Amino acid sequence: ATVDGEQITKQDISMALQDPRIDFDKLPENAKKQVLEQIINRKLLAKKAIEDGIEKDPQYIETITKIKEDLAFQVWQKNQIEKIKFTDAEKKDFYEKNKEKFVMPETLEASHILVKTEKEAFDIIKQLNKEEKFKELALAKTEDPTGKKNGGYLGKFAADQMVPEFSSAAKALTKGSYSKVPTKTQFGYHIIYLKDKIPSKSLTFNEVESNISQILLGNTYNKKVKELTDELRKDAKIVIK
Repeated sequence: ATVDGEQITKQDISMALQDPRIDFDKLPENAKKQVLEQIINRKLLAKKAIEDGIEKDPQYIETITKIKEDLAFQVWQKNQIEKIKFTDAEKKDFYEKNKEKFVMPETLEASHILVKTEKEAFDIIKQLNKEEKFKELALAKTEDPTGKKNGGYLGKFAADQMVPEFSSAAKALTKGSYSKVPTKTQFGYHIIYLKDKIPSKSLTFNEVESNISQILLGNTYNKKVKELTDELRKDAKIVIK
């Protein structure tokens, strides 16, 4: 579609839809037509506004100035970032000096049953004999709303992600076993079933190379911006009230 010879672009469509999740090409034909009609009307009205002298309106001038300022910064930032490059040697050097940052923590996969009292917890432990029974009791007994839907399953999580008491108790279990003594936390008493335990692992350079590039890029850009803004602020008149 065109309006007075001006082509309607994908950018026009994106602005009209205002939702990147919507795929214009997959819309029904009547919906596509409505979007195009909306864009056509906006272009005609914008053209009329310019013909009527909207560009002299104080609010228009103020907004355009602000847009230009923001756009100038965005384009400058993009250009600065594109200039920053790193060699493989620089990235590998950063990796060797920061290996402790590239460690996948110990991961646990577990389920739990949460109850209010220690007595309830021990009563449940007496009934446990296998994982299937654990799920059955979790569905019937747990106070955890999520657990009532999925048999107490918590999924996979970093060993230290949970409250300390829970994490310590879960880490102490062997794979495929459950608590013989309940664990007390601020939420109540937990019986824990440990489905799997994945040990901590140091990641290789190849696994984290893209992450290192982003870290170095961020560090270099931020350093450059700080040096430049510190210099610019010396000659700027800044008033903070």
